[in-house]
Amino acid sequence: MACRRGCCFGAMNDDNARFLMLAVLIMLYLLCGAAVFSALEQPKERQAKERWAQRFENFTQKHNLTRIDVETFLRFYEEANVAGIRVDTLRPRWDFTGAFYFVGTVVSTIGFGMTTPATVSGKVFLIFYGLIGCASTILFFNLFLERIITVLAFVLKSCHELQHQRQGVVPHDNRREASLPGPRDRDRDILAGWKPSVYYVMLILCVAAVVISCCASAMYSAAEGWGYLDSLYFCFVAFSTIGFGDMVSSQRVAYDGNQTAYRLGNFLFILMGVCCIYSLFNVISIVIKQTLNWLLRKLGILCCRGCCRYCSAGIGKRLRPRRNAVMPISTGHGHPRARRTVSIETDAVNESETDGGRRMSGEMISMRDLLATNKILCCSSQKSTRAHDRLLCVTVRAVSNR
Repeated sequence: MACRRGCCFGAMNDDNARFLMLAVLIMLYLLCGAAVFSALEQPKERQAKERWAQRFENFTQKHNLTRIDVETFLRFYEEANVAGIRVDTLRPRWDFTGAFYFVGTVVSTIGFGMTTPATVSGKVFLIFYGLIGCASTILFFNLFLERIITVLAFVLKSCHELQHQRQGVVPHDNRREASLPGPRDRDRDILAGWKPSVYYVMLILCVAAVVISCCASAMYSAAEGWGYLDSLYFCFVAFSTIGFGDMVSSQRVAYDGNQTAYRLGNFLFILMGVCCIYSLFNVISIVIKQTLNWLLRKLGILCCRGCCRYCSAGIGKRLRPRRNAVMPISTGHGHPRARRTVSIETDAVNESETDGGRRMSGEMISMRDLLATNKILCCSSQKSTRAHDRLLCVTVRAVSNR
């Protein structure tokens, strides 16, 4: 017992340990990011402040204005800026096309900030509109991810089967012979349960995101006059739904060339980019979860190396990976235990074969799990209600007998 108390994760299961480690790593990631951005951007900020103070002083002396008058005028401009008024002539903010662009940034959670509602009724309507719109868009992204994974799994599995056919493992007619099970039958059974690795899917989605971003950057550079690197920066900020608002596309009144084609291309590129980056983020989260499982196993081994064998065995059982973990399993055909890569279609090895369905990512909520949890809660509440009724009946009978 003393040995268990001395272990790092003695009283913590693998889910809580993974959550705690992820929270600590995210905090360290934020601290490192803050240090890097502070070192990169703070000198530029200081130079901008010094330059602005010098220009402000020169302007007040040149036009014989007081500092208070200039600051008051600048506050008026800031109010106009919130309403969408800029020094340069831009497209109307609240005509139908501008409003459509705005609601697109709302439901996609991009939120550039170039256009915001100024009326009380508009702000109230935005709360309810965004609640339903954001939830529907997230559902659309999840369904899009499922179809992308299905297509990629079909293509990768077809390529895998073709490779085995060329190697002579599986016959081209895919028919079983009437003979006794042999090595070829076992190989065919293994191939039937094969699923693509999460790393292959992540690589394909990464390549697709890079291709879409490069093509969109070329279009933005030509239409908006941005540098190519600035266009790539805008693509990542927009596709990942960060949406700073420092650079926003399709805001001019008129563009050289076919303006309708450019705005349609802008809509399609943002749609494809957001869907692709969202899918990539979900797949990367699976890889991060695998890394956390590996770190927990390593920490469990190091923590209990000086403890007794019983404690280290208990830690190994508590911290064994249940989802998204690469672990040796039995093939079920007499083969020795072999290492199998994690499938993109399940969040555990062969989980789809045990629960009768396919789950996309351990980070995404499964409706089947939600319904199952609701059924369990309903059954528990019904059982507790029945027990309460029985206890009440017994009490009433006892009182009546007295």
